[in-house]
Amino acid sequence: MLPLRIIDLNFKLIEEVSLYESLQLTRKHHEIGEIELKINRYVKGADQLRKDRIIFPHNQLHKVYQIKHREIELDENGKETENWIIKAKSLKSWLSQRLILPPSHTAYVNKQGKAETVMKYFVDICAVNPVDAKRKILNLVISPDLKRGDTISRSARFDVLSDEMITISQLSGLGWNISVDIKNKQFVFDVVEGVNCVSTQRDNPPVIFSPEFDSLKSMGYTESYLDYKNMAYIAGQGEGVDRRVITIGDTATGLDRYELFVDARDVGETNTDDEGNETPRSQQEIETDLTDRGNEKLSEHSQEIYMEGQILTKSPFIYERDWDLGDITTQQNKNWGITMDARITEVKEIYEAGNPKRIEVVFDKDKPTFMNLIKRQFKNMNPVIKQ
Repeated sequence: MLPLRIIDLNFKLIEEVSLYESLQLTRKHHEIGEIELKINRYVKGADQLRKDRIIFPHNQLHKVYQIKHREIELDENGKETENWIIKAKSLKSWLSQRLILPPSHTAYVNKQGKAETVMKYFVDICAVNPVDAKRKILNLVISPDLKRGDTISRSARFDVLSDEMITISQLSGLGWNISVDIKNKQFVFDVVEGVNCVSTQRDNPPVIFSPEFDSLKSMGYTESYLDYKNMAYIAGQGEGVDRRVITIGDTATGLDRYELFVDARDVGETNTDDEGNETPRSQQEIETDLTDRGNEKLSEHSQEIYMEGQILTKSPFIYERDWDLGDITTQQNKNWGITMDARITEVKEIYEAGNPKRIEVVFDKDKPTFMNLIKRQFKNMNPVIKQ
């Protein structure tokens, strides 16, 4: 079984456990991963699996989780068993404890730059070097900015920091993570860029997941247009006929046209300096922000393809050697007439006593849960901010 090390928030090694019933370790490229561990409560070290302790596989310092839940497992008759069920969230969840607070002289935090630069800027002002020292996350540092990703412009006001990271990650394709640097006693925020391993490129060895190539044991596929939109009217500030409105995706016609209205009244038309003085923004700046907002909303209503699979134990493509979380690979099922290139956005490692290790993957994005859909609806309810 995979050994799990336990440390505290001061990086002190507490214990190592490996005699557990089962372990499901989920890594996510865009969102926040988790661990679920089932362990006999009398096993050596089980008593050290306590709230806020940090656990990670031996020497795998990029797979780090903090314990947030434990319970006694019940059997099918509702009686107590001898097992603890331990649940932990990846350290990325720390950013869900911070909001993006605007400075006192302006309504929004605005940042333009490469996607990586914007992500690291928000983390810096909210959790590493905030104005209010009480908001600082102890020992959290940010790795050097390599300025990866496309240029974007983001505005935020009391948004949850992790939600903004997820949004930028999904728009840019860049992942993000918080790992542990034991030597320097630091938690390190960084952006992750996957490797292009698709069958049509020649820079890297290609990876093709297919039942025909003995690389997938099982494969699931769903294609949906139920919530599809491809054209948007984005409305900024102003009233009635004077309201600023731009369009994107306007080439679609007839029954191929699916229209969406985006309320972007919160996109400002002035810049405010540290003294509170306002200066008009250029039309190009405003329309760039409105276009970015429209593209973000259209991405939530794109053609939805969900594909997942279980990797064969003796696959020719070895996990973390030939491919990893965040990489773009080719998926193929000739019987279904499907060949597509998609990013690996989730990897679940499953360890069970008496059984071989299993790997399950999600390509591009997972099917939305009920809570995902509810959160999307609330996110789309933009408040009207008077400036």
